Formats: sequence, structure tokens, C-alpha cells
Amino acid sequence: MMGIGFSELLVILIIIMIIFGAGKLPEIGSAFGKSIRNFKQSMKEAQEEDPAQQQTAEGKAPDQLDGNKELSKEEQERLAREKAQAEGEAKDRAMKETAEAFTSSLPRKGAYDYSKDVEKKA
Repeated sequence: MMGIGFSELLVILIIIMIIFGAGKLPEIGSAFGKSIRNFKQSMKEAQEEDPAQQQTAEGKAPDQLDGNKELSKEEQERLAREKAQAEGEAKDRAMKETAEAFTSSLPRKGAYDYSKDVEKKA
């Protein structure tokens, strides 16, 4: 029902040719191919990094209650969530402070004085 057949692809190709022209099609195709290649490469890198991160996260983290025991997986995940939440809140605060500083530097409504502007030009 929702499948795209040959005729639909042909119509889409004709519309693309009308919009971009036949000369730009190779450039568009190569850019599309490069983006897909970069996406696949980044996915492979992320999958390769995941096991390494899991091994470092699972091992050698001392428990805060007992110095000889290691944290369970749930405790490690909880600590990671708390850390991520704290980092996110810190970033939010920093962004809010930056936005407030920028907003406070803007002139207030009705603060523009045309006579001062005319005096500077004269």
C-alpha cells in the first residue's frame, strides 16, 4: 500500500532533475554517498567504543560503603545517570546565564534616543 514502485521513483527523479538540473545530479549523488559512508563509519566506531566503555565502567569501581566490594551494574548505571543529569543541569545553567547576559546587554524598548543619534552625525 505504501511501497514506492518504479513509476514513483521515476517521477521523483524527474522532479529532482527539474529542480537541480542534470548537471548537479552527479554532485548530489556523490554528496549523498559520502554522507551515507560517513554515517556507516561513525556507527562502526560507536559500536567498537561501546565494549571498551562497558569494560571500564564495569570494572574496578569501589563501593562507597565497603572499600573492597565493587559496584553492581545497577549502581553504576544510577551513578552514571546522576552524573549525566548533574552535567546537563550545569550546562543548562551556563546556557541560561549566557542568554541572560546577552539579553541584559540589549537595549530596552523605548531606550533609543533619536536626538543623540543626530548629534553624533552632526
